[in-house]
Amino acid sequence: MPIGTPFHDRTFALCESLSYRDWSGYYTVSSYETHHEHEYNAIRNAVALIDISPLFKYHVSGPDSARLIDRVITRDASQMDVGRVFYTPWCDEEGFVIDDGTVARLAETRFRMTSADPTLRWLVQNARGFDVQVDDVSEQVAALALQGPRSAHVLRTCASADIDRLGYFRVTAGTIGGVPVEISRTGYTGDLGYEIWVEAANALRVWDAIMAAGQAVDIKPAGMLALDVARVEAGLVLADVDYVSSRKALTDAQKYTPFEMGLGRLVDLQKGPFIGKESLAAEWARGPRRKIVGLAVDWTEVEALYERFELPPVAPAAASRAAVPVMRDGRQVGRATTTAWSPTLKQLIALATVDAPHFTAGTVLRIEVTVEGTRHFVAATVVPTPFFHADRKTELPPHS
Repeated sequence: MPIGTPFHDRTFALCESLSYRDWSGYYTVSSYETHHEHEYNAIRNAVALIDISPLFKYHVSGPDSARLIDRVITRDASQMDVGRVFYTPWCDEEGFVIDDGTVARLAETRFRMTSADPTLRWLVQNARGFDVQVDDVSEQVAALALQGPRSAHVLRTCASADIDRLGYFRVTAGTIGGVPVEISRTGYTGDLGYEIWVEAANALRVWDAIMAAGQAVDIKPAGMLALDVARVEAGLVLADVDYVSSRKALTDAQKYTPFEMGLGRLVDLQKGPFIGKESLAAEWARGPRRKIVGLAVDWTEVEALYERFELPPVAPAAASRAAVPVMRDGRQVGRATTTAWSPTLKQLIALATVDAPHFTAGTVLRIEVTVEGTRHFVAATVVPTPFFHADRKTELPPHS
């Protein structure tokens, strides 16, 4: 049975819909209102506060902490200075992705690693021979995502930290409401945003301080339905939906490499030995068998389908995680794993796994669409991700 996160006393009081889901054993709000429209609009146009405490969190410390991190991730940890954050996958010996997440260098010999699935055993197994300590702090550390174009304004109001100079994928220490916190310029929305890390015992004080500071800019708590749409717009993949961890895969076809996930830029084959390097080097030389790409669905064809049934076209209210076939010349060449209507782009978009050579940008495919219980196929073009791009995501935020 799920339990509440450290913020549950506040999120429960605000959750008018009583719509919850289970995230790693925690009650997680799907949407606070009966529809997630206002929550999504807060992410894109104002500021939203999202409870991300169910993430698994690990502290890696000791003289050999950097060596351990470098051994398990595909990026070069020697390039991480204190205060830097990496988004990275980590792989098994065959180069298949176990999980993806962030690694933050909090001090010279201390890192924080976050993941969607439990990673403690993997870290401990690979720590043998290293002078390092791995601690599971998932229950001791609570986390919030403060996302949206007004997020910097809110933090300037309530935080004692150098927000003005906190660069993209950097982390700094400070206080919020007098409580020590770490603030990282990271998020899962593709927008300007921050993540706040705090001891669970002090979580509610931080929530209250942020919400009070955000009232002037109409801050809203946001749930998973709004976050799902935003992360698809940002082209961000989700474990167990867009790819399967190699530890959970039942067949080789279910396993993904970083190149297949579109994360080849995060694989540094020039650095020293790391888990999966030889297999990844071989794949880089021959090219991936498939790739997760973005699809822009031809809405004109969707409208024509509805017209045939004498119905007005209906944009899906929430992102769909039901996989549907993707075709080329009458043959299935992939599957769309998440499909969503983008309110900002006014476009139906999807993340899809597409076989080589059909994943090249500009390739026109066909995606399954169901109208009145009947399956049809409409055109969908392979496009670069992210679908939604805002310069504010990476630029230093202006004062406003």
